Amino acid sequence: MDTYLTRLNASCLLLLRPCQPRSGKAAERGVALVITLLILALVIVLSLGMVIAYSSQTLIGGYYRNYRGAFYAADSGLNIARQQVVAQLQGEVPGTFTFPPTPSSCGAPSGVTVGTLYSSPTSLNVGTAAQSWNESFKITNATINPATITQGVNTYSCIYQYSLTSVGTAQGSEQQTVTETGNITLVVNGQSATNSVSFAYFGGFVDIYPRGIGPLVPGTMTGPMFTNNAWEFMANQAPWTAPYIFTDPVGQVWSQADYWDTSWNQHWTSASSWGSGANLIAPTFDQGFFTSQPGVPLPTNSFNQEEAVIDGNGTLLTPAQTTAALSQLTNLSGQTYSGTGTQGIYMNKGTTSGACGAVATPCIAGGGFYVEGGADVQLIPSGATAQVYKITQNGVTTTVTIDPAANNGAGSTVVSNGITSQTLNGVPQDVITSEASTMIYVDGNMTFHGPGEGLGAVQDNAMITLTANGDAIATGDVLYKTEPVSIPQDTLIPSAQNMNQVLGIFTATGNFITQDSQRDQNIEVDGSIATISQADSANNCASGKGGQLSYGHINTFNNVGGMIQSCIYAADVNAENTWFDRRFTARPSFAPPWFPSTTITTGGPLPTNVTSQFQRVQWLSTSSQ
Repeated sequence: MDTYLTRLNASCLLLLRPCQPRSGKAAERGVALVITLLILALVIVLSLGMVIAYSSQTLIGGYYRNYRGAFYAADSGLNIARQQVVAQLQGEVPGTFTFPPTPSSCGAPSGVTVGTLYSSPTSLNVGTAAQSWNESFKITNATINPATITQGVNTYSCIYQYSLTSVGTAQGSEQQTVTETGNITLVVNGQSATNSVSFAYFGGFVDIYPRGIGPLVPGTMTGPMFTNNAWEFMANQAPWTAPYIFTDPVGQVWSQADYWDTSWNQHWTSASSWGSGANLIAPTFDQGFFTSQPGVPLPTNSFNQEEAVIDGNGTLLTPAQTTAALSQLTNLSGQTYSGTGTQGIYMNKGTTSGACGAVATPCIAGGGFYVEGGADVQLIPSGATAQVYKITQNGVTTTVTIDPAANNGAGSTVVSNGITSQTLNGVPQDVITSEASTMIYVDGNMTFHGPGEGLGAVQDNAMITLTANGDAIATGDVLYKTEPVSIPQDTLIPSAQNMNQVLGIFTATGNFITQDSQRDQNIEVDGSIATISQADSANNCASGKGGQLSYGHINTFNNVGGMIQSCIYAADVNAENTWFDRRFTARPSFAPPWFPSTTITTGGPLPTNVTSQFQRVQWLSTSSQ
């Protein structure tokens, strides 16, 4: 009986009462196994998570590593290709220094072969990089545009626009594409040589720049700049707040330049900048600042502008012979020129076949018109081909209309004073260049202007020089009907590159003056302006002539052409911008008719010496996948 009950308790099969608990140690048997299994499962889960995370990180790291490797390979390929482009362009520069340079004076883009040289993957693991990470690149685009040529006094520069695209790869399948655009500039120096050029060659020229006279009016100045003394620059201060920007070579004879601080103290140095903070004077010299250069002489046998009116040549007669030959000129009434003091407008009218040649009589036989006494000259384009000059003296206006396309292409010249009118066959000619050209010579002070502010004054293809035996005073805008260069980029406009519209303003006995008719006026004169006189330079500019002045305050003076001066004086102008007419250097011998000339020394000590520089304009990285 007892045994039965014990078995029932041991098996816990009693249905009528609860099973009796066992002792404490017996009740805990098997828990350790459960806990162990739980911990083991947790460890397995954590291990799997770590394996998965590590594998993902490895994959990401590998992709990133290959991505960066491909990127650096593409960028390295760009650098290699660019240097190869520079080397190949340098190799294309002719061994003979030519002046003025022509398109063939620069390396031809057709000689650049990097597009084919690196058209297939090229390994970067060569030389000292043989054991580095495996990388390669290929060039998928290499575009080099023909050179734009700019000239300095002793050098010329070939500027190429380029675009390169490089695709880089590393160990994986990742690729990176990097594109770069910019400019490559080759500066070419050749064997020293002396060349004759028109003074229109210069964007800015000053013969006598006295020490301490004052700083240059700031602004953007393009084209070759030169002085036979030293340039002077100023710190930024009101109202002269425009920066100095020189886009072409700037040269001077003296070894040091003069920098004026905000307290108007001078500092002479051979460096291209001076000072710091508010006194920092740091002009932008895009193509360099050159000191201790050979001087540029003033003209000794320049054109005789009076003679050009008579015969269209300007180089044949002495001053005495020119004075005597003026008696060939007549006015509208048929009266011959009788000397100074008799006002009027005179011309050389041909009445014989010998004087007119292929043009029927009567004709205009000389190179233009001689105006005795001071006068106002207004320039107005008419139609598509005619140029009108309104010349006013003492309230009387004489209108001269020159149209080279009229008269079945023979040209016509119509002169009228409102009472008398005469039509002459042909047009004034520059017999040296055989081109239709007009000289207006004013024997006295000359004011000149166009038809109105912002309106074209110089007809397309009209070649004109206005000469004053006194001051040349701009009283309003004188603009080309079609501008030859873009503003402010100052690059040749393709549609106007081969057009002949050109204006020269010249005086050997006076100043070029901007005259303000209203406060804070802006004036623009398109053309090369020259106030060149050996006499003014010889007396160290004591006469107050041979320079640029202003009557009244001018806010901004803009010039499309160039400013050439014997002397430099203070002018009430806040800013002055010169947009150089690049046809004067891009086209050999192109200049205003009968314009003063000079000689310059070009080149350097070596037969050919080419240096290079590049400017990155844009850099773009994109994945090719």
